[in-house]
Amino acid sequence: MTRTPWTTLPTDDETEKWDAVADETGRLLARDALARDRANVDPEGELKLLKDSGLANLLIPSQFGGHGGHWSTGLRAVRILARHDASIAQILSYHLANQAAIVFFADPSRWEHWYGASAKGSWLWGDAVNPVDPDLVLTRDGEGYRLNGRKRFATGASTGDVTLAMAADGEPGARILATVVTRDSEGVEFAGDWDALGQRLSASGSVEFHDVAVEPGDILGEVGEEPYSTLVTPGVQLGFANLYLGIAEGALERARELTLERRGSWLLGTAEHYSRDPFVQRVFGELLSRTAAVEALADRWNARFDRVIARGADVTADDRTEAEIGIAKLKVVATETALEVAHRVYEVTGSSSTRSHVGLDIYWRNIRTHSLHDPVDYKKLEVGANYLTGDVQPITLYT
Repeated sequence: MTRTPWTTLPTDDETEKWDAVADETGRLLARDALARDRANVDPEGELKLLKDSGLANLLIPSQFGGHGGHWSTGLRAVRILARHDASIAQILSYHLANQAAIVFFADPSRWEHWYGASAKGSWLWGDAVNPVDPDLVLTRDGEGYRLNGRKRFATGASTGDVTLAMAADGEPGARILATVVTRDSEGVEFAGDWDALGQRLSASGSVEFHDVAVEPGDILGEVGEEPYSTLVTPGVQLGFANLYLGIAEGALERARELTLERRGSWLLGTAEHYSRDPFVQRVFGELLSRTAAVEALADRWNARFDRVIARGADVTADDRTEAEIGIAKLKVVATETALEVAHRVYEVTGSSSTRSHVGLDIYWRNIRTHSLHDPVDYKKLEVGANYLTGDVQPITLYT
């Protein structure tokens, strides 16, 4: 048993097909992305687009009713969506990782059950796994359990069909169990308290569980430190990097539009239009070059992640470390480049681009908000410590 359904690599046809689907979906979202951001309400209609497009079922193997896509294809879809609507791209990114818990934590005999139900309903998977909160607790109740506790930053839980919750089982030497909770289960309460600077439609508010009934079949499995299952964390971080890259690309495209729309040129310059001003061209050249470097590294690790995932149970601790460190490098440069791009595009778009209705600020607000998910300095520490001493950080939901 290979412990993975993703045993092949994507074809060019697959990549081209889903790039086009993601781009079409993104452009539909872009029509009113700023207005929806201002309204700051849960994205029910937007998520229907993810379902109708097929992106919700992209990574589900075809034998279980899905589209049989690969991780790199899904990660590219996240990047493309982020150019147009980073909040919905975040929900897709988290969904792909949460749904993959079926493979990472469940016995293969249960894959057909969970994937079949998810594919049939085009389920979106939210999460309640934030490790900096006290753990959720499962207590025995007859043959099953009762789930209690609260999690902040439960992305997609309030809008998803199911929530992946990681909870301690309350026994001596407590295990952490990956558990699936349906959105409308009795005792599930969404606080509606997500009111951040950016990523406003990512449905990342708190969720509380009050004596929620959990059947034995709702438990996917134990969250441990076996190398293959812990690839979920580098996978999540890889999703972040693609999200940030997409935000940078979107900011550059919007800045280009605004620059071309500007009238005339600077009074002390010699160019007839801002687009021909050497200082404007220099800034674009610098930001485009740095973004292209991040793109190259992201493409490299998207493809390498496909290959390591395909190894399944043969994945070693060294394989896992290589992926962790390589993706951490990408996370560092993607974070810093996207922040710089979203900040510096104002240098070439001028004071008129700061008007609220223009919406250029959405890119900076989104990257500034999500890049604080976990400190990028600790990613630098992971990379530097491993290079100097060979040290590897403890396995967590952040490393």
